[in-house]
Amino acid sequence: MPAFRKLPPRYGAFVVPFLLSLMMCGVVSAISTARAPGLSGELPAQWLKGWGLSWLVAFPTLLVVMPLVRRLAGLLVEMPAPRG
Repeated sequence: MPAFRKLPPRYGAFVVPFLLSLMMCGVVSAISTARAPGLSGELPAQWLKGWGLSWLVAFPTLLVVMPLVRRLAGLLVEMPAPRG
C-alpha cells in the first residue's frame, strides 16, 4: 500500500481552517438542527442543508480571523523555547 503524500508546510494556513470549519460546522449545525425540528426523519436532510450553509460562511471567516486568533493566543500562551 503506497504511503499518503503530505502537502508542503505552506498549505497548513489553509488546511487547518478547512478541517476546523468542516468539523465545527458539522457539530454546531447538528445541534441546532436537532433542537429546531426535533429528532425526526427530516433531521439528516435538514442537517446537511444547515451544515453546507454554515460551512460556506465558516471557512472564509476562519481564513480571515485565524491570524488574529493566533496573535491573541500568543499574547495569552507562552510559547515553548526552540529545541536545539
